[in-house]
Amino acid sequence: MTVTFPDVPEAITQGETQTEAFEMAQEVLGLALEDYSEYPNPSDISLLKQQYPESTLALVAIDMLAYKKKYHSKKIRKNVTIPEWLNGLAEESDLNFSQILTEALELKLNV
Repeated sequence: MTVTFPDVPEAITQGETQTEAFEMAQEVLGLALEDYSEYPNPSDISLLKQQYPESTLALVAIDMLAYKKKYHSKKIRKNVTIPEWLNGLAEESDLNFSQILTEALELKLNV
C-alpha cells in the first residue's frame, strides 16, 4: 500500500499492510517537513474525497518537536564563555555544565 500527501508531495512511503503504511506515514511526513520553513495548510478532506474517490484517506498528525527529539538527539559540542569566578564555583560543586546548559535551554524554550 502506497501513502502520499497531497500537501507535501515529496513525502511518499509504503507498507505491506494498511497498518504498516500508516505507521510509516508519520515518519516520512516528519522527514519531509524538516526542510520546510513554514508548514503547508492541510487540504480540505471533502475535496480530497472527490479527487481521490478510490483511495483510503486518513489524517496524519505529527508533533515535530517530538520527532526532532527522537531522530536528532545526537549531542553536539558548544563552546561557551562564563565568568571565571562562576566557573570556579561550579567546578568546586562538581556540576555538569552540559546538563545544566541543556536544562536551562529547555526551560527557556519551554520544551
